[in-house]
Amino acid sequence: MKYRTLGETGLEVSILGFGAASLGEVYGKRDPKEGEAAVQAAIDGGVNYFDVAPLYGFTLAEERLGLALKDRRHEVYLATKCCRDKFGEFDFSAKRVTESIDESLKRLRTDYLDVYQIHDVEFGTNDQIVYETFEAARKVQNSGKARFVGITGFPVRYLRKVAEQVKPDTIMSWGHYTLIEDEMATELEDVVKKQEIGLLNASPLLQGLLTDYSPPEWHRAPQPVLDMVPRIAKLCREKYGVNLAQVALRYTLDCDLSASTVVSMSTPSKVERNLAALDFEMPEGLLDSIFELTKPVKNMMWYEGRDENNIPPSDPDQYVPTNPESTHSDD
Repeated sequence: MKYRTLGETGLEVSILGFGAASLGEVYGKRDPKEGEAAVQAAIDGGVNYFDVAPLYGFTLAEERLGLALKDRRHEVYLATKCCRDKFGEFDFSAKRVTESIDESLKRLRTDYLDVYQIHDVEFGTNDQIVYETFEAARKVQNSGKARFVGITGFPVRYLRKVAEQVKPDTIMSWGHYTLIEDEMATELEDVVKKQEIGLLNASPLLQGLLTDYSPPEWHRAPQPVLDMVPRIAKLCREKYGVNLAQVALRYTLDCDLSASTVVSMSTPSKVERNLAALDFEMPEGLLDSIFELTKPVKNMMWYEGRDENNIPPSDPDQYVPTNPESTHSDD
C-alpha cells in the first residue's frame, strides 16, 4: 500500500480508500458479517481511510461500520458527512450540522471524527453553505469532535467556488476523475495546490458503470456514455486481456493530485480485487487506445443540485442536463 498526505491535515492516508456505502445496502442486500469481514480485510491490507455518511442505508452504514471498527478505530482515519440524511431531503442549517455530529459519533462508536464533511454542497444555496453551514462545521472542529472539515459534491466548478470562499481542509469530488472524465484535475488542481487542500476522489468506477457488467437501472449517464462502456470493456478484454474495472481503478490510483481514491467494498473478495489493483501493471498502449476510443464522450456528464450551482464548462456540449435531483450514492 502507498500513502499520501491529505493536504495540510498531516494525515497519511492510503491511496485506496474504503467507501462504506455498500455496508448500508445501497447496492442491494448484504450479509452484515461479510461487510464486517470486508472492513477487517481492508485494514489488514493497509487501507486506513474509511468514508461513510448517514445517507447510506439511512444510518445503517454508519451503524455497521462503527461495529466493525469497534476494536480497530485507532488504526484508521474515519470520515463521515452531514446535511443529507434521506434522498431528496437536505438540511444545511447550523442546527443540523451540530446535531448530526453527535448522532454519527454514537453510531460510529467513537468520540471524534478525523474528517467531517458537508454532503453534496451543490444542493444548498451558496450563501447558506458559506455563511452558515461551513461556519457551523468549523465550530464542530473547534469543539474537538472533528479534527478536520471538508466539502463533498458533484459539480467540480462549484466545489472550486466554495473552496475559494471557505478554504476547507478537504474536498471530496466524485465521478470526475475516471477513464472518461478528467475535470477533477483540470478544474480543482489550482485551488487545492494553492490552498493545500486535501483532495479525495470518489466513485472511480462511476457508480458501477466502468465494469464488465450492466450498469444499475437508475444510472444517469447520458446515452452516448452508456453505449460507449461495452466498447471499452471489449477493448480491454479482447485486445489486452484485462478487466475494465481493474484498469479503471488502477488509472485513478495513479493520480497524485488526490490523496485517496474511495471505492465501495462490501465483501472480502471485493477488497481482495481492489487491493490487487495496486500491483496491476497497465498493458502498454492500453490507455492511449481507451482515450482515442472515448474522445466523443470525454467529460460528457450530467447535472446535480441547484441550477445556479452547475457552473457550465467552456464547452457546454460536454454536459447533458438531466433531472437535477440525485437519488444515489457517490461511493
